[in-house]
This record gives sequence, structure tokens and C-alpha cells, in this order.
Amino acid sequence: MIQDYEEQILDLIDAMVETASDDELFASGYLRGHISLAAADCEQDGIDDIEALKVFVDGSLKNNANELSPADQVLVANLWSSLQAKAS
Repeated sequence: MIQDYEEQILDLIDAMVETASDDELFASGYLRGHISLAAADCEQDGIDDIEALKVFVDGSLKNNANELSPADQVLVANLWSSLQAKAS
């Protein structure tokens, strides 16, 4: 189930590449890494719950917030919310 959800989210990211702004491309690339890492962590831990994946991604973004400026944090958070809404 997580693998399907991850694939759906990554497909949404891929679909926006042609029309995305530079900020959206940055946010999507940054987010892609966190999503893939969270999915791998879930798989390694035997977790197959989409809500758990979302918690892992949220935690990863929070724990690494110092990597981004406040404005970039908002961009990434907004994109993550948007992708979740589209994938639901």
C-alpha cells in the first residue's frame, strides 16, 4: 500500500515538471528525497500504513527544517499538503 502511495505521489511530482516554477521544482526535488526515504524506512520496519508514511515524512521535514530558509520550508510544506490532497 505504501509503495502504491509513494508511486502516486512521485507520479504527481513528475507530472508537474513541465509546468512548475523554479520554486516548485526545488520543493518537489527536496520533497521527493524525504518521501522516498520515509517509504524505505517504512518498508524496512514492516509498516504498510499510509498514515505512518505521512508521519515519517512530516517528521523528516521537521527534523531537517534547518536545511531550508523559512520561505522554502513553507514552499515544501504547501507542496506536501497539495500532493497529499491530490493523492487521497
